Amino acid sequence: MAESMQGLKRTHRCTEVTKADIGETVTLMGWVQKRRNLGSLIFVDLRDRSGLMQIVFDENDIGSEGFEKAGTVRSEFVLAVVGRVEARSGAVNEKMSTGELEIRATQLRVLSEAETPPFPIEENSQTKEELRLKHRYLDLRRPDIQRNLMVKSRVATLSRNFMAEQGFLEIETPMLGKSTPEGARDYLVPSRIYPGSFFALPQSPQLFKQLLMCSGYDRYFQIARCFRDEDLRADRQPEFTQMDMELSFVDIDDVIEVNEKLLVHLWKEILGIDLKTPFRRMTWREAMDRFGSDKPDLRFGMELHNVSDTVKDSGFAVFTGAIAAGGSVRGINVKGQAGMPRKKIDSLTEFVKGYGLKGLAYLAVLEDGSYKSSFAKFMTPEELNSLVEAMDGERGDLLLFAADKDKLALETMGALRCELARRLELIDQSKFEFLWVVEFPLLEYSEEEGRFTAMHHPFTMPMEEDLPYINTDPGRVRAKAYDIVLNGCEIGGGSVRIHQNDIQEKMFECLGFTKEQAQEQFSFLLNAFKYGVPPHAGLAYGLDRVVMLMLGLDSIRDVIAFPKVKDSSCLMTQAPAPVAAKQLEELGIQVKQS
Repeated sequence: MAESMQGLKRTHRCTEVTKADIGETVTLMGWVQKRRNLGSLIFVDLRDRSGLMQIVFDENDIGSEGFEKAGTVRSEFVLAVVGRVEARSGAVNEKMSTGELEIRATQLRVLSEAETPPFPIEENSQTKEELRLKHRYLDLRRPDIQRNLMVKSRVATLSRNFMAEQGFLEIETPMLGKSTPEGARDYLVPSRIYPGSFFALPQSPQLFKQLLMCSGYDRYFQIARCFRDEDLRADRQPEFTQMDMELSFVDIDDVIEVNEKLLVHLWKEILGIDLKTPFRRMTWREAMDRFGSDKPDLRFGMELHNVSDTVKDSGFAVFTGAIAAGGSVRGINVKGQAGMPRKKIDSLTEFVKGYGLKGLAYLAVLEDGSYKSSFAKFMTPEELNSLVEAMDGERGDLLLFAADKDKLALETMGALRCELARRLELIDQSKFEFLWVVEFPLLEYSEEEGRFTAMHHPFTMPMEEDLPYINTDPGRVRAKAYDIVLNGCEIGGGSVRIHQNDIQEKMFECLGFTKEQAQEQFSFLLNAFKYGVPPHAGLAYGLDRVVMLMLGLDSIRDVIAFPKVKDSSCLMTQAPAPVAAKQLEELGIQVKQS
């Protein structure tokens, strides 16, 4: 039978009790982690969000009624305990921060009883994720998940305080806005007042924060909820938290400077690590050529080689055909892996096929200097020697090659590079390698839509020296855009924004918008720009992703209290779910059965 806590007030969390409190009477409240009944003594490990404290129940201290009650408690019962702080009478438990102390209980109240949970409440749970997420309220009791969320809370608080000291104002932007093109799918909210019309949940506060710069607020900051209706990955959710900022009268270096200071501050305060600044910078073109990715992982080498010039006149048609079609041949030197079994090489071939590549060519430089290869018979010894030299190959090395359209060859080999590093355990998990990737293409051509689309968004400023090409060769134009990358993951991105009307009009024209279409979609922003707009730039972090990488976790779900699974559903609440016919009728919506 649950009891009231009336008349009791918690004095400490479990791990707030220290040696200085020995001899004092304290009141603790929390959950039973485990109970051990030794007959004359009952031991309970009491848990709250701070950690564990051992409680000792002795009939001589608590009386027969209290001792009998202590014998009935089980895992996850909620207790209030009053008792004396003492040094442990038994062996010290070095695994617990309170392992030298115990509480000799003088009073016990069972505030809530509990059924046996469907899985143990323990760190590094081996229980299937589906079961844990179905009972997320129990999963959230796990100490490791609680620590993750406490770190995330501290990151948010530290960021707010830091940004305030840097002159940023925290301003909220609307959750109900207008659907706009040029992004991921919107989550739509039907309007009851305007039948047939919809609000859109924000994919980011982009347009509103630009309007705040038009309104003279100079430096804006917000920890904002954002929504994107897109396919999920381990580091992506349909709703997520964005740490968002915008600054007036700045250029790229100003934005980078304040953000490096922020990251240095967070890593020092949370992890005690001193990051060295300035962070490395690399152009998008260099990142793609060297690593096959615009978010390269710099914790290991194995850079890509472009051997197109070396093999363009060789006898291997796969190589020469790709180059003749305007593609390229890219290679990776896997040092010391010439002896890799054919079965493992075949599994790598299957891996690249998943990216659309037809196959993977290989050449092993054996210890005796001879070659073992899937294509050696098509090339002369001189051509093979030149290829090995171009790849910086040595005896014992395994050389892997992709030949296809440049974009596909690069992206596939970039993914293969990371896969090899994982399989061969080449990644130093203790490292934090930050990188700014700059000078992205302003536009990319969409075969599907038959037009250029914005690589970031339509308000990104082109690099001034590339403006002459915007009409004649739009694919050549670079953007004043920048991503901050950590250990192969993009954790934030931003750009300098367009603030001149003529450039903005030209941008819309390149994207296939007529003046009327641009005005229809973005009239509120374009109208605001008529009344004096400062040069401005900004950046936004995925806060969940930052914390995930900071803590060395594999899944973003481990830093979100109530995450969705990969089909965007919530296993705990069973959302999304049908709604009552009356609600649909009020909104003027009829559901079409597929």
